[in-house]
Amino acid sequence: MAKSTSSDSRLLFDMPDGPDFSMEMAARKRGLWPVAGTDEAGRGPLAGPVVAAAVVLDPDNIPDGLHDSKQLSAARREMLFARIMETAFVSVASSSSRRIDTIDIRKASLDAMRRAVAGLEVAPKLVLTDGRDVPPGLACEGRAVIKGDALSVSISAASIVAKVMRDRMMARAEETYPGYGFAVHAGYATQVHRTAIESIGPCRLHRMSFRPLRKE
Repeated sequence: MAKSTSSDSRLLFDMPDGPDFSMEMAARKRGLWPVAGTDEAGRGPLAGPVVAAAVVLDPDNIPDGLHDSKQLSAARREMLFARIMETAFVSVASSSSRRIDTIDIRKASLDAMRRAVAGLEVAPKLVLTDGRDVPPGLACEGRAVIKGDALSVSISAASIVAKVMRDRMMARAEETYPGYGFAVHAGYATQVHRTAIESIGPCRLHRMSFRPLRKE
């Protein structure tokens, strides 16, 4: 007798091995074109801005190897960053540590995403956003995609651009605020960073609303 099974998890052979362009093409068939992907980098660090990028890929010239930026080496991200900048419409925006402290990291991240989308040279008809939230104030339809940087190449391209741009910003910050190691850890809460804060105190780039900087 044949047996049937039921599961709320997709079978291994149904799981994609990386992001693709299927969501974008489905939107195009519905008349929603162009499609932009947006993502941010830097929600978790103790210092520095949160940086968002918005990317509209050329469907006839999508760079090979796009993936969630966290799954790529720094050298691979830099190579893909260059290819994305050559072949796609790209816009970047950021929210400073002061703005993060004022309105909270979630709102600051979403606002940076909204501004990145607004800065695109072409106006998208649909925005695919990594995560659970659609940035408020978009001038078009938005769709939140959980783990979107592993599903949509437009979102993964945005994640790469945001990560590379933020890393470069933090490397430059090391020149202005030496002693913290920003060029190495990009503001994340490593032991080296925590020790530096204890030794020389926080600087203007630190998010004073984050623990352990926040005064209870």
